[in-house]
Amino acid sequence: MDFYRWIQRTVQAGFFAVAIFAIVTFQNAIPEEMYVKAGEEIRYDFGVPVSVVMKEEGAEVLANFSERVRTSDLSYTITCKLFGIFPVGDVKVNLVDDRQVYASGETIGIYVKTKGVLVIDTATVTDAAGDRVSPAKHLVKGGDYIVSVNGEAVSAKEELTEKVAAAGNARDVLGLCRNGEYIEVSMTPVRDDAGNYLLGIWVRDDLAGVGTLTYYDEGYFGALGHAVSDGDTGTQMELSEGWIYPAKIVGIRKGENGTPGELSGVIDYQGHRPLGTIADNTALGIYGSLDGQQQGMIDAEAYEVGYKQMVHPGTAYIISEVSGERETYEIRIQNLDFSRYAENKGILFEVTDQRLLDVTGGIVQGMSGSPIIQDGKLIGAVTHVFVSDSSRGYGIFIEKMLH
Repeated sequence: MDFYRWIQRTVQAGFFAVAIFAIVTFQNAIPEEMYVKAGEEIRYDFGVPVSVVMKEEGAEVLANFSERVRTSDLSYTITCKLFGIFPVGDVKVNLVDDRQVYASGETIGIYVKTKGVLVIDTATVTDAAGDRVSPAKHLVKGGDYIVSVNGEAVSAKEELTEKVAAAGNARDVLGLCRNGEYIEVSMTPVRDDAGNYLLGIWVRDDLAGVGTLTYYDEGYFGALGHAVSDGDTGTQMELSEGWIYPAKIVGIRKGENGTPGELSGVIDYQGHRPLGTIADNTALGIYGSLDGQQQGMIDAEAYEVGYKQMVHPGTAYIISEVSGERETYEIRIQNLDFSRYAENKGILFEVTDQRLLDVTGGIVQGMSGSPIIQDGKLIGAVTHVFVSDSSRGYGIFIEKMLH
């Protein structure tokens, strides 16, 4: 009797474990929100066997995931249920009008100034007596932003050096922004044999690089599909100001298994005024305003926006200037991840165009932001490369980048 009771409990425990695993898995596969056109017939197919309940003006209408459902004229919410019983997530459905934007693919130079002085690392310095000391060790760390010295604001390396020198051998109080919080630390600078006062901190106050312009619309642009981050600390840059410029690719290091490739470019600071001004640096890309007189310099083509439910595995294309000219290259979308955790890795694809494979080996750094086109619509942008396989990469759904 005890044996059969043990079998029964084991089966029950196994069933609940499978159910919990399925619920968590399905929650990860379901988006938090969707954008659809009013009156459009769509299939709520998230790649997992769930049914949906449409909640509209207090009414609930059951719709199987494999059936096409005509949307209403108002935004609404759908509840996804496993086996039609267990709720695994709500999806907010936002109704939108048809929209077109200009997809670019043009290589741009990016120059940004930090909001404060970014700490890269601490260092050991030699004082006038020849001793090696580290005055900032354990007090500041990579990713901190120095925003003040002894109560006076600093925004550049030169200002930091000047204020430390002005204080002499007095103890300095540094105001830091760390993970969004303001803190203060104090330390005594070291005087070297040349009479300079040093804190033993490696710092940076600007950053330059190349990337790809994804789209623009009514004078507003979006690019990259991910944040501008410091290469040494991995910190998302806090910007005081920034600009995008024309740029020219002068070299390509092909990607190899285990080593991502890279585009080398020259940014034209002098020959042209900036193409635009960067207003925001976010996890989903950089955004800003285009210079009205410079907008005509950007090579782009109008495309209808394609939302995530329109995207499917199969043939698609990316637009890039890696050859020196704006060209379209074929890729194959292999998998889609609608989950709320795949912020800029919702599209998994493989480069199938031999021309691009010959030039770059696939996806390389600097191609982030390259528009992805499928069925004549702009559906996303390139964001990441597989380090282990440069022929494969990730993309972000364009709806996440649109403002």
